Amino acid sequence: MIRFNDILEKIRSYHPDVNLDELQRAYVLCAKAHKGKEPFEGEPYLKHSLQVAYILTQLRMDVDTVITGLLHDILEKNLISKDTLKSLFGAEVAELVDGVTQIGRMTFRNTQERQAENFRKMLLATARDIRVVIVKLADRLDSMRTLDQQARQVQLQVAQETYDIYAPLANRLGISWIKSELEDYSFRYMEPEIFYDLANKINRRRVQRDEYIGEAKKKIELKLAEHGMEGLVSGRAKHLYSVYDKMQRQGIDLDQVYDLAAFRVIVPKISDCYAVLGIIHSTWKPIPGRFKDYIAMPKANMYQSLHTTVIGPYGERMEVQIRTEEMHRVAEEGIAAHWKYKEAGGSGSFQGKDDRQFAWLRQLLEWQQELKDSREFMRSVKLDLLSDSVYVFTPGGEVKELPRGATPIDFAFSIHSELGTHCSGAKINGKLVPLRTELNNGNIVEIITSSHQSPSKDWLAFVKTSRARNKIRQWIKTEQRGKSIELGRELLEKELRKHGLGLKKTLVGEAFVAAVSDLGFKETDDLLASLGYGKVSLGQVISRVVPAQERFEPSSVEKETEAGGRERVSSGIKIHGVGDIMFRFAKCCNPVQGDPVVGFITRGRGITVHTADCPRIQDDDPERYVDVEWDERESESRSVSIRVFCYDRKGILAGITNAITDCEANILSASISSRKGDQGVNLFEIEVKDLDHLTQVTNAVKRVKDVFKVERVRG
Repeated sequence: MIRFNDILEKIRSYHPDVNLDELQRAYVLCAKAHKGKEPFEGEPYLKHSLQVAYILTQLRMDVDTVITGLLHDILEKNLISKDTLKSLFGAEVAELVDGVTQIGRMTFRNTQERQAENFRKMLLATARDIRVVIVKLADRLDSMRTLDQQARQVQLQVAQETYDIYAPLANRLGISWIKSELEDYSFRYMEPEIFYDLANKINRRRVQRDEYIGEAKKKIELKLAEHGMEGLVSGRAKHLYSVYDKMQRQGIDLDQVYDLAAFRVIVPKISDCYAVLGIIHSTWKPIPGRFKDYIAMPKANMYQSLHTTVIGPYGERMEVQIRTEEMHRVAEEGIAAHWKYKEAGGSGSFQGKDDRQFAWLRQLLEWQQELKDSREFMRSVKLDLLSDSVYVFTPGGEVKELPRGATPIDFAFSIHSELGTHCSGAKINGKLVPLRTELNNGNIVEIITSSHQSPSKDWLAFVKTSRARNKIRQWIKTEQRGKSIELGRELLEKELRKHGLGLKKTLVGEAFVAAVSDLGFKETDDLLASLGYGKVSLGQVISRVVPAQERFEPSSVEKETEAGGRERVSSGIKIHGVGDIMFRFAKCCNPVQGDPVVGFITRGRGITVHTADCPRIQDDDPERYVDVEWDERESESRSVSIRVFCYDRKGILAGITNAITDCEANILSASISSRKGDQGVNLFEIEVKDLDHLTQVTNAVKRVKDVFKVERVRG
């Protein structure tokens, strides 16, 4: 257990002249406020506060931030007021603690909305002081370390959120050790059986691996000495999730993962980095395509290093990272190494348009203001900022960072909206290429424009960045507004004729004017455009402008909600705010009860219910989303497809089918095929009751010998 003296010693190790009186007072206040309070059996709140503060000292944070770590939940639990906190420790600490507190205070209808809004609040707190994010990461890390004391459902929810948001955020901040630890803990709770099985297999090879690391480390040190080079050499085993991720991406077994160990060489100067690279490549054969120069082209989080993979001792692959002491400090502390508060009189806010390390945070802040839909905001975050990147050049030599899979259109919109809007062609490294071509690291991209060119809806099928997607949607929406108004007018006129009413008279009537306001529109054209676009149903308009005694009764089952709106209930689904409209389940993602779901308004076909992460609706207009949820009172078995990757051996198919049927899941169809070598791919369409039932089936199949991957098929 961490003691308060451990925190004091750690701070003195990197800040020997600091006055620790305020930290002492913060500890006393924390101990008094949390006395007798235990979140888990035998685990006092004080222990959690000390752990969070100690993690912050490991990042070499300033005293105010460490105090915030001790007091981070004191406002959330109403143990003291913000004004009192301000009077005791000053405005800076009070604002930091309040910033951490505000992130998790709101409650929401569903996990996705809560996750998105908490992230928005984190960004707003970051705008005031970026240290808020560091404290929140430390808080989440200690929470993950004690997550085994929570209920299973809580473990799954917290682990998923950590994997989706906090681990990538730690990576973006450049704090690799926190990122790795968060990923491993998330993996442990999200896939416990796979986690422990892989851990056991790796542990059985520990002695052999440690011997290999020791031998390779000694060989590198001898080679450096031969060339008169100074360098600190270290070797380590890769963390568990990175091994699992590689197995999943490449469809291989643990026996086929050859680079389980990674080595690091720390040298005094940048020139030494390239000299050591030459020594490594002259000693062992480098693997083509596995060299990355992050010194010449740093990552967005300011990470710098040379990475290479070579065929090391005994013919095994060996990854080597080469960096200077300063680069290593940045890699360990992350972006914290550049904080403004480390300068005399500085604060934790980010300033100056040339601060590259904060550019992505500014972009996030802009998006949280522009994108009102929570789901769209989270997709933007995960796709554009928390995914792998490619680095390309403008013709003038400026480096642009884009998400992997980005195209010339994404590049064009990243420079300027007008350039993207009038993009008619592109050149990569001087050669004309199709606009859907994926960009690679080091490409020089030149955009060809035409005043007659305008965005095409087809572009939405392959652009990757949210900026490009949103600009294309805005253009299309503006261009189609006139058509939508005309279509809405025709649809309404046709429907009104059924009730013996005329369009012109209705549009100027008091009932229609009131309907425009009730449905949230300012003008008649706005309502007609939404009607033609499919966002508003005819039933919503007719119910407001046609007297009840003159209109047809809806055939669907409806009921009044407590809020006074209409709620459609059928086949285990509730559709909020929409009445008299048909719906169906999407075949592309086959949602089952328990899946997070979203309704999508489809022209002429009512509402289609998709899973919230269905790729088919990622590129569509978020304004056409409708809130839907599962009706817990009804349960209906639904079909879903799973793909099973395995090694081809006698009896494997019988083992898989037995595992499925033992879980009382019905197999509707099966397709068997073979891949490279001795691997097979089996596609099963099965019938399950809900998401828990599906999880039970997939876990059972994963336990079958020689099955190395099971995935749900979407789209």
